[in-house]
Amino acid sequence: MQNHEIDYRIIGEEMQYVEVELDPNETAVAEPGAFMMMEDGITMQTIFGDGSNQNNGLLGKLFSAGKRMLVGENLFMTAYTNVSAGKKHVSFAAPYPGKIIPLDLNRLGNKVICQKDAFLCAAKGVSIGIEFQRKLGTGLFGGEGFIMEKLEGGGMAFVHACGHVEQKELQPGELLKIDTGCIVGFTATVQYDIQFVGGIKNTLFGGEGVFFATLRGPGTVWIQTLPISRLAGRILQYATFKRKEEGSVLGGLGNLLDGDGW
Repeated sequence: MQNHEIDYRIIGEEMQYVEVELDPNETAVAEPGAFMMMEDGITMQTIFGDGSNQNNGLLGKLFSAGKRMLVGENLFMTAYTNVSAGKKHVSFAAPYPGKIIPLDLNRLGNKVICQKDAFLCAAKGVSIGIEFQRKLGTGLFGGEGFIMEKLEGGGMAFVHACGHVEQKELQPGELLKIDTGCIVGFTATVQYDIQFVGGIKNTLFGGEGVFFATLRGPGTVWIQTLPISRLAGRILQYATFKRKEEGSVLGGLGNLLDGDGW
């Protein structure tokens, strides 16, 4: 299926959304819950899978939907089609603070591998599938497990990440060592593996985990400063354990005075 060609604008800083411009009969697909707003003249339709194989029969649709479930995405997606005679706009919002990353798959080798649950929306025709990690060690200790998300096609796709996002271009043979949770995605030419940190003190007291990821070029890599799992862990720790007052002589009394101890 030929990808629909869509124009877009990314709006905002910390809490971004992407505004997609649809020509007549153009369609964008998005995760359930990503919808923010749209203009009159756009219709919504719930579909199985990613919409890239709607003419392949029931088994094809079920297989596509099943692949999405393996990478943590929803069984259904929503298709937004412009049925009017002029250009119309539909907007999708990121689910947490961070950045929305536009991916022009035509310029990225028609394939990008990214962390599970990163997909936000795309032009109809982009396929959202699974990417198995072939090495046992990478699958067991790579942070993302054996299965990662794979975006394929020739159109625009949008993924979201937590915190600030840095894009790096790796030269042939260039090696980058990175925390496994900080990887947002990389092009298919990048070699992904894991490496043992090494050293008993690093392992027991380093606080950075036992393994980190290695990415070897050539290719493009997207890195996030704050993995959502790390943010959620800090919030959970703060909410469920007794607060440690940093620099406060009053301690618990200070909590009562400023209203945080109730």
